[in-house]
Amino acid sequence: MNSKLQWLRNKMSSLDMQGIIISNPINIKYLTNIDAEGTLVITPKENMYITDARYIEHVHSILTLFDEIIVYDVNDLSKEDYENIFMFCENVGFEEHYISYADYKEYIRKYKIHNFVETEYIIEKQRMIKDEEEMSNIIKACNITDDCYKYILSYIKSGMTEKQIAKEIDDYYIERTDGISFDTIVASGENSSKPHAVPTNRKIQEHDIITIDMGCKVNGYCSDMTRTFFVGEPTEEMKEVYDLVLSNQEFALDQYKEGASTRQVTKMVENDFKLNGYDLIHSLGHGVGLEIHEPPYVGYRNDTTLRENMVVTDEPGIYIPGKFGVRIEDTVQITKFGCVSLTTSEKGYVII
Repeated sequence: MNSKLQWLRNKMSSLDMQGIIISNPINIKYLTNIDAEGTLVITPKENMYITDARYIEHVHSILTLFDEIIVYDVNDLSKEDYENIFMFCENVGFEEHYISYADYKEYIRKYKIHNFVETEYIIEKQRMIKDEEEMSNIIKACNITDDCYKYILSYIKSGMTEKQIAKEIDDYYIERTDGISFDTIVASGENSSKPHAVPTNRKIQEHDIITIDMGCKVNGYCSDMTRTFFVGEPTEEMKEVYDLVLSNQEFALDQYKEGASTRQVTKMVENDFKLNGYDLIHSLGHGVGLEIHEPPYVGYRNDTTLRENMVVTDEPGIYIPGKFGVRIEDTVQITKFGCVSLTTSEKGYVII
């Protein structure tokens, strides 16, 4: 049996949980590498993957005998089959944060479950700590993102639109990876004051400031990087804001280590922004893995103690409505004594 499924069985035993239904496709991918529509069901006797005929061949191509997962066609299971799956299970776990109330009621009816218990994010919490294979995929995605940034700096010319640049980035990734890990952000001039700007037909002009937020996926694992740069010499105000963002981004990197409090690091950056007349209007960072935004979250609302081999972002930003914005972001790996930046593109003034 693969190590992640064995971990789950051990965790279930410690929680007095005899069975579990996994519905979240990201958690299914994490546990089994299966990326096809279906439901993962764990019972005392077997690991089941219930899907339909459209995906049977694909699922079999992913699994090995070592996985010890039996694939079932949903159309081959009778009402009695479903009712017998958890016959000897007193407590059956479900992903309360993922399924709807209608799904919950349907599961109880279909599986004849005696006692449904909440899983309380046990898989998501485990996903926060990356293993060697996961780290390898994230590092590859980050390396390709660095290469893409170098390429796009040489590609951009005055007169191009934000949409043209975003498409070139997306095409670069499609040729080399699983594709983009989120919708590429290209924001120029006054559009850069919008943290999640959508690329427009605005043309790049001399003396523009440009923010690009981009990432890709390798074997399902994401990268995430933001850089802000200039077309021609930046104004003194742009330099002042850029220097403040960069100094705080590097300060946060120095704080990121095993045992650090995500809330405290965020507070220190926020306080320095306020001392200089600006606000930190979004989280300082977030976890990166199979999802581009996943636990742990680095901000005010969640206080997580960083642990070795967590992968998070560090992305402070300042945004002046109607004028411009600056954000600098790296994906980093937490270690016992600090962090390792997995995206390494130039962060000094870049002028094209």
